[in-house]
Amino acid sequence: MRHLVLLLVLSLVAYAADPPPTTKWNGFVRHDFSLDGRPGLVVKPANAAPGMPWIWRTEFFGHEPQGDIALLNAGWHVAFFKVSDRYGDPKSIALMDEFHGRAVSSFGLSRRAVLEGFSRGGLYAVNFAAAHPDKTAALYLDAPVLDIRSWPGGKGKGKGDARCWRQALEIYALSEDTAKDFKGNPLDKAEALAKARIPIIAVVGDADDVVPYDENTQPFAEKYQAAGGTIEVIVKPGVSHHPHSLKDPKPIVDFLLKHVK
Repeated sequence: MRHLVLLLVLSLVAYAADPPPTTKWNGFVRHDFSLDGRPGLVVKPANAAPGMPWIWRTEFFGHEPQGDIALLNAGWHVAFFKVSDRYGDPKSIALMDEFHGRAVSSFGLSRRAVLEGFSRGGLYAVNFAAAHPDKTAALYLDAPVLDIRSWPGGKGKGKGDARCWRQALEIYALSEDTAKDFKGNPLDKAEALAKARIPIIAVVGDADDVVPYDENTQPFAEKYQAAGGTIEVIVKPGVSHHPHSLKDPKPIVDFLLKHVK
């Protein structure tokens, strides 16, 4: 009986450490699970790289995935956790921290993740990194929202989104007037992240009329460089908000392989 109990305990530990595969994603094993009622997933490489590096998409999993696939081929894990419609607020960052703990403990991943922020995912990626620099290896930002007044607010030259702006104001307990002096944007955290020595690569279009480059990535990069941070910005001439990423993601992958140890 004691022997059977021991076998049962060992099997449960093994299950918790390595959940059974559920589906395939671009030829790789994908594990789906739920955390606090929100969907999360981890995709495994065929052969994990030393140190178990991983990239964590904060929004729009599967969209323009060429960078993620290239990293999977390099032995990285890819993860996603859905905290949409919270615009990077403190509650969403707390939920992300729970997911981080689950990913690290269940899959044996590195404590430091690369946060990958596409569009509004930039709010989550940068705000998580600012709250948890010890859990962040680098940032890959792609046409990222870095100021809610730019998007969804539309207070500059961008289109904005009235419905999302109302959501953001409610979530942050702001009004149209108090939002003008809001200091919780990723733009406000550039200097602190630079001091934490977190390397950043950003890919943007200079004709983006949804998340304007000169209202988001450009001022962020200027602050980051002025504070001594490492940041590389790849500007796509004449490109708007779409398409994201690069047809050939090699510059993105090379940057991350170089800076993430």
